[in-house]
Amino acid sequence: MRPIMVQGTSSGAGKTVLAAALCRIFSDMGYSVAPFKSQNMSNRSFVSDSGIEISAAQAMQAAAARCKVTAALNPVLLKPRGGQESEVYLEGKRYGIMNAGRYYEEFALRDGLAAASGSLESLLEEFDLVVLEGAGSPAEINLAGYDIANMRMARLACASVLLVCDVDRGGSFASLAGTLALLPGEEARLVRGFVMNKFRGDLSVLRLGFSKLETITGVPVVGTVPMLDLSSLPDEDSLDSSGSVQWSSGRPPAGMEEGICRLAAAVKESLDMDRIVEMVARE
Repeated sequence: MRPIMVQGTSSGAGKTVLAAALCRIFSDMGYSVAPFKSQNMSNRSFVSDSGIEISAAQAMQAAAARCKVTAALNPVLLKPRGGQESEVYLEGKRYGIMNAGRYYEEFALRDGLAAASGSLESLLEEFDLVVLEGAGSPAEINLAGYDIANMRMARLACASVLLVCDVDRGGSFASLAGTLALLPGEEARLVRGFVMNKFRGDLSVLRLGFSKLETITGVPVVGTVPMLDLSSLPDEDSLDSSGSVQWSSGRPPAGMEEGICRLAAAVKESLDMDRIVEMVARE
């Protein structure tokens, strides 16, 4: 199967939960599935019984995929400390403290990229399907040369990319078209579908713009996900306050499995799954 990757027009667009939903949907279809996020910045982590520490978001996605939590799911974890410094974890173990300049100049394209590439390759060999998640936005053109979380991973995996936006914040059509316009041609061609997330209201109001957006970009809208109650799922970071559960170690929080099931059902109903299945079919 061809990997699928969820990228966003911004932080907080819904990448984490959409990726988790896809993990459960394809797991329910009988495939062996694993999530993957090469680099995550979050102070919310999960510590396995063996002492491996990764983002809580990827641990939640692993629960959705019904796969074991390993360091390969999130090979680079950054825990912000303030003052432009972060605590860096590499392959589940503490690596050190770096400021942004040192991280980009000395770490990202060397140890970070090597770990991310190796982890991704191992997951692609082991599982039927890998669901990748990007970080922030792929259109941060000031940082594109150091990016190890978005299009560089999509290219390595030959993944079909879904680009998701947060409709509730407004400007969704412009954010989708603008993000695509800032990507180099070979990267823009990997984007196979748009997803509108966190919508509340009359869907017909959005449909008026779908065909125009596809005419402008050549990319179809493959789903509109409603605003959902995600309070039983752990937040990835403080930017997204939709959830309230903290998960740092041990068993998953009470109610998380039920929340994953509800999330997957809602997303499955909201997406054009026939198109999604076509995207992961090997060409």
